[in-house]
Amino acid sequence: MFTYAPLMATLHKRKISKVDLQKQTKISSSTLAKIGKDEFVSMKVLNEICDVLHCEIEYIIAHVKEEDHQS
Repeated sequence: MFTYAPLMATLHKRKISKVDLQKQTKISSSTLAKIGKDEFVSMKVLNEICDVLHCEIEYIIAHVKEEDHQS
């Protein structure tokens, strides 16, 4: 599974709210909710977030093995 914990940490570090991110990227509130629930979003959305934050993908998403997540 994937987690957006790195994105939350990046936003916190940069003092950017999720609402500010939504406005800057023009993503919908439902997409923002999906990110909050670690659900899948499109590569287009991930690309837009990387562009706006001027960062690499590892600053917004990470892969977590299922067995690591369950424990």
